[in-house]
Amino acid sequence: MALKQTSGVTVTVENVSLSFGKTEVLKGVNLEIKPGELFTFLGPSGSGKSTLLRSIAGFGPRPGGRILIDGDDIAGLAPWDRNVGMVFQSYALWPHMTVRKNVAFGLEERKVPAREIAERVEAALDLVGLAAYGDRRPSQLSGGQQQRVALARTIVVEPRVLLLDEPLSNLDANLRVQMRREIHDLQRKLNLTTIFVTHDQEEANTISDRMAVLDQGVIQQTGTPLNLYDNPANRFVASFLGTANLLEGRIEAGDGGLWFIADAGPRLRLTPDAGAAGDRTAAMMRPQNLTITDADGALGQDVAVLEGTVEMLEFLGTIVRYAVRVGGASMLVDETHRVGRAVHAVGDSVRLGVEAADIRLLSA
Repeated sequence: MALKQTSGVTVTVENVSLSFGKTEVLKGVNLEIKPGELFTFLGPSGSGKSTLLRSIAGFGPRPGGRILIDGDDIAGLAPWDRNVGMVFQSYALWPHMTVRKNVAFGLEERKVPAREIAERVEAALDLVGLAAYGDRRPSQLSGGQQQRVALARTIVVEPRVLLLDEPLSNLDANLRVQMRREIHDLQRKLNLTTIFVTHDQEEANTISDRMAVLDQGVIQQTGTPLNLYDNPANRFVASFLGTANLLEGRIEAGDGGLWFIADAGPRLRLTPDAGAAGDRTAAMMRPQNLTITDADGALGQDVAVLEGTVEMLEFLGTIVRYAVRVGGASMLVDETHRVGRAVHAVGDSVRLGVEAADIRLLSA
């Protein structure tokens, strides 16, 4: 017997709010997760991402608003009546039970016939690569193997939605990479609508179809990892998703175009549709979108040129990262490392170049 491949379900969150005492943890959250999608809640500690996941699972106090799975409002249902499966950060395996008994536990609670339990347990263990480990106990397994048991125990009950609450945080770096690939492959095989919670942007970027970035109980932006990285909606998203140079300033018209005039001094040409003259805003540039050359080096036409002094450099293997003082601002610049390429030393005068198309103007 193989586990069922689902058709995927829609998860809809409508104006969900939740407070613990006077502290608002979720503030009018709205989102829709598509059938069969691997969707991530991403944010720092205290942003509300795990609370939102637990609200969908039915743990904790009932929030205001509505939570729907395929149109069915589940907000008032007990966790065991929602048919969702949750994998916890701690795995929560029974230490006195074998792997096989751990995986069978949920089916036994549902009074599934013994023969069907045996078949579904073996199918789940085979799916997560643990067919030969059924008689072991959790203490005899590695962290990655315990994580697979927790996954098998959850998918064996064939939930409508799979919920993963920071499931990789207890693993070392190499094993995290391996396990996120396995989770992604498993989710694709089962076509299971899955919600993944993490504070790790690399995890979110590599595993997600789409994601929501949360801060202080509010969804700041929703979209694909690539779109959120390239087109952040505000300063928080820009800074949380990777490294960003942020300059505060204003937009001015002149010299046949629009310009960003930074409070710290730099002046950057903008695209014609960048904004309205007089607006206060922040200009965001990713370090890899800045080029660096010697003080007398050429940077090409249609490139804004900024002159500064190297105040720090770090060798990070694939890149050399510079901090360059430009007026009153410190700008980070990433240059791809190549064998034999000379580096700019601290104290060197340099020129930075940035194209108007690589500048993003951000709201608060």
